[in-house]
Amino acid sequence: MRQRLSSEPDRYRGRRRVPTPPRSRYAAVVTSAFVGAGIVALGAGAMPDAKSVSPSVLDELRQASITSQDAAARADAADRATRSDARGAEAGTTAQDPWLLPMQGYDFNSPYGVRWGKLHTGIDLVAPEGTPYVAIHAGTVTKAGWFGGYGNAVIVQHADGSEAIYGHSSAVSVHEGQQVKAGDQLGLVGNTGHSYGAHLHLEVHVKGQPLDPVPWLQERGVDIKLQVEAYYTEAAAS
Repeated sequence: MRQRLSSEPDRYRGRRRVPTPPRSRYAAVVTSAFVGAGIVALGAGAMPDAKSVSPSVLDELRQASITSQDAAARADAADRATRSDARGAEAGTTAQDPWLLPMQGYDFNSPYGVRWGKLHTGIDLVAPEGTPYVAIHAGTVTKAGWFGGYGNAVIVQHADGSEAIYGHSSAVSVHEGQQVKAGDQLGLVGNTGHSYGAHLHLEVHVKGQPLDPVPWLQERGVDIKLQVEAYYTEAAAS
């Protein structure tokens, strides 16, 4: 055998290493290749007469092929579920702890921002008086009752420290200290406090400071203007 000289170019230098596939998929691929090769060999005449092949051998080959396909399907399903969980985790959202719309069938009336020379620190969602509204996220009720200009209000503190304020209720359905989940009814739309008509005033506070709820909720999979809970739409489509 000729010894390679030190000046001879290395044929493998600079080549990228092909990443090793996950074990579950690798096993499925190898099994499929092995079974496929066996079937091709049979079909190509590796055996002189198909009638001489034992039926039990053919059954084993078919069963091995089915098993390898099932393994590949399970691996793919697990991979999709992992990607879906990762997307939700990026925004602090899981199937057990989602972010939701406060109610359905409202009109987005007044955005966050300066209004009449003063900062409007939330958004107004117009709906008929008495319409139930729900918690947008799980948390602890820290206020349930009269709250100055907010009228009858509910405040829920979430696990991440943020707070949601629901104002101008005609009635509240929870009490202070109560633990609520996303989707639990908190109260009824009303016209109490400094209000110009029946609507739900929704605020989001982070570290004591009000933030625009629209982009903040969009980051968590909820488009309050389009009335879409995008997280569930994406999970259903995946």
